[in-house]
Parts: sequence; structure tokens; C-alpha cells
Amino acid sequence: MKNDAKHIAEYEFSIGYRLTHWIRALSIVLLVVSGFYIAYVFVSPVVTNEPVIFMNAKWRAVHMIAAFVLIAVLFFKLYLFVFDKQSRKELASIGDFFNIKIWIEQIKYYLFLGEHPHIKGVYNPLQFASYLLFYIVMFVICLTGMVLYVHVYHEGLGGLFYEPMRVVEVWMGGLANVREIHHICMWVIMIFVLAHVYMAIFNAVKGKNGAMDAIISGYKFPQENNH
Repeated sequence: MKNDAKHIAEYEFSIGYRLTHWIRALSIVLLVVSGFYIAYVFVSPVVTNEPVIFMNAKWRAVHMIAAFVLIAVLFFKLYLFVFDKQSRKELASIGDFFNIKIWIEQIKYYLFLGEHPHIKGVYNPLQFASYLLFYIVMFVICLTGMVLYVHVYHEGLGGLFYEPMRVVEVWMGGLANVREIHHICMWVIMIFVLAHVYMAIFNAVKGKNGAMDAIISGYKFPQENNH
């Protein structure tokens, strides 16, 4: 806790949480742009007989690097969620998620019909539900991405995961279906990101508690200091 003349600052997000958030955000941007290029080549280099451009290969390399960074960050975020002391408030959000009263009060808050409910965790029930869906979709897009990866890179990590990913490919009905699921997940993530940014701004403006600041500084201001 830190106090000043007007507010009480509460440390909400650890440095690990904030780093994973911004690295994940950057990775998603790179993956979306490079993924669109791989699916539909929207920039073509000048035609030349010299084999020195390899633009498609460069975009694919960016896609692969960003993808493995994202996978690493997701594993680290899972570790923080389960084991990090500072992330205990995230775990507490599970209790709020199963509280019907908080659900009703939260919906009323978003409809401008009531005050924000008191919650024990970091996330309100609607946030927790949306983040749960987000991470499920992230798991599916990473899994389908690995299936596509092993069909291009057959040595090293690709060779190690080739047989397990071929099994997943069969479960999903073939490589064409895997690619389609991969693209659908991308659109779901893009919609989630837009909704996430909007709701973050909404809560910051309506709540006036520094909700947007917290993901940068780590601190929120949940109440005024009247002393």
C-alpha cells in the first residue's frame, strides 16, 4: 500500500504479470499481420532473377518466432497464476466467478444501474469468463499452429512433435480443417482484443480507479483517502 493526499494506491499486478501482458500483446500483433500475409500475400517484391528476397520466408520466420514467444509467455503466465504469491488475487477471482450475486451486481454496473460490486479477486465474473474463453482459444490456436508447423519444419522441434501433432490433425479432420480452425481462432482473438481494450477504457473512465494505469505501473487506486 502507498498513500498520498487523495488516494490509496494498491499494488495489483506484479512485474511478471505486466511483462507477460505486453509481450503477449506484441506477439499477437505480429502474428496477426504475418498470418494475414502468409494466408494472402498482400505485398509482392519486385520480380528479379536473383534469389535474395525471400519475402514470404521472412514473414513466415516472424510468424514462427512470435508464435514460440507467445507459447513461452503463456506457459509462464500459467506458472504465475498457480504459484506466484502476487497472483493470489487472480486465483481469488474463481470464487467471485461462482457468486451469482456478484454476477447480477456486475451486469447492473455495466448497465449504469448500480455500483461496482465488491470482489475478492482481480477480475469480476464477466472478465474472468472472457479471459477463460480467451486462454482456451489461445490453447487451440497454438495447438493448430504446431500442427501446421510440423508440416513445414521436419527436423529438430518439428521432428520431435511430428507424430503427436499428426494425431491431433486426424482428430480435427485433416490439415484443411486444422488451417480453418486456426483462422477462426485468430478472428476470435482479434474480436476479444477489441472488446478488451474497450472494456479496459470503460472501466478506467467509469471507475476512476486507475485501472489502465495498473497494467503499466502495477498500482490501482480503489478508494479515496479521506484522512
